Amino acid sequence: MATALLPKTVSAFLKNPPSLPSAHFTTKPPYFRQLDHSPCTKRPTVQTHAKKKNPWLDPFEDDVEDPYAEYGSLFTDGKQEEDPRPPDNPDNPYGFLKFPMGFTVELASLPLKIRGDVRRCCCIISGGVYENLLFFPAIQLIKDRYPGVQVDVLASERGKQTFELNKNVRWANAYDPDDEWPEPAEYTDMVGLLKSRYYDMVLSTKLAGLGHAAFLFMTTARDRVSYIYPNVNAAGAGLLLSETFTPDSTNLSEGGYNMYHQMVDWLGRPFRSVPRHLVAPLRVSISRKLKEVVAEKYRNAGAEKAKYIVIHGIESDSKASMQSRGDTDSLLPIQVWAEIAKDIRGFRPLFVIPHEKERENVEDVVVDDASIVFITTPGQLAALINDSAGVIATNTAAIQLANAREKPSIGLFCSEQKGKMFVPNAEEKKCAIVSSKTGKLKDIDLDAVKQAMQIFDLSLALV
Repeated sequence: MATALLPKTVSAFLKNPPSLPSAHFTTKPPYFRQLDHSPCTKRPTVQTHAKKKNPWLDPFEDDVEDPYAEYGSLFTDGKQEEDPRPPDNPDNPYGFLKFPMGFTVELASLPLKIRGDVRRCCCIISGGVYENLLFFPAIQLIKDRYPGVQVDVLASERGKQTFELNKNVRWANAYDPDDEWPEPAEYTDMVGLLKSRYYDMVLSTKLAGLGHAAFLFMTTARDRVSYIYPNVNAAGAGLLLSETFTPDSTNLSEGGYNMYHQMVDWLGRPFRSVPRHLVAPLRVSISRKLKEVVAEKYRNAGAEKAKYIVIHGIESDSKASMQSRGDTDSLLPIQVWAEIAKDIRGFRPLFVIPHEKERENVEDVVVDDASIVFITTPGQLAALINDSAGVIATNTAAIQLANAREKPSIGLFCSEQKGKMFVPNAEEKKCAIVSSKTGKLKDIDLDAVKQAMQIFDLSLALV
């Protein structure tokens, strides 16, 4: 009955099989053998708890390393070595052909791929000053894990200012990855710029969908690593990425100080003879020129080195407030700050304003012996904190900079959970956490803040 429904040409072919040699049917073709489900051909099941590789890249890869694979010591064992190539001569009248560091033309970068060497790395960081500042430990981890690597950064205009505090970054370009509708000219220009730098690895902290994954794919980097949306918006992104991380929520900043823990864990993973790398604490570097500029500012305001307390987190609509995206309730009215400043003993309160329009409001409320300084960049704020006796701040970049420079500090948070999340191990960092009991920062207990000020007296005694 089934043969009657087939076309005549097909039925005729099925009725006359003897025209083919019988030898063709004695052995099973190779593409039929893998469909054989006999017990002798079943592969042993291997249980592993490690994260599986991206199934879009190789659907037949079961993430089990071949036990019979042999690796030599030339390209696979140990860390990469810093490139011994001498620097290019810019005075050469004939010019020079600039290849990426570690790129051997004869081998066409095959050994680099086998061992996973990274000579050039680009970090695309989403967010403002706070988010870029918390990415510093990851950059230090990249420098430790891949000796001789050149690290570049792509960040927003506000975020780019943070990298005057980081000596590990070669170039920082201003490009907002969070802009949903970028200018076509800027978009294509940035793709061409990244492609022409021949990156081995591109890291992105922006939650990627198909659009951002395509942007990373067009850089032609060997390793394209990014966070992706934890929902349906991530559909198709894994096809264009080498490694993906799925956060718990769509706001990565809600993870606090360890918001990049998935990416950091992947960067520091052990690899053959290279052990696991632990992430270093947050540290910043301040240039001498920056210190001199800031010293002139606070001297003109009437403050002296190591004899003032920095107060940061005044309520304002300025973008220079340096808040975290994971904590929107992190600014206090000037009236509350004035009450806190009255209880400071032995030091001069120094108010940091993010905009000049706030100066008049502060002068009307605060006490006469207080100083006011206009600071908008994280570099100047870090230099100001470095010369201070301590910091009283809400959940802004000031509290992280105080920990980075190992200054005693008091952090004011809207809840106890936020305090533990953004300042873990506070006692080791000489940071006193004061949280509101109502869940609103404006209701913070001023008596608890006054009691926490003993941390400044203790640090003065130790000096």
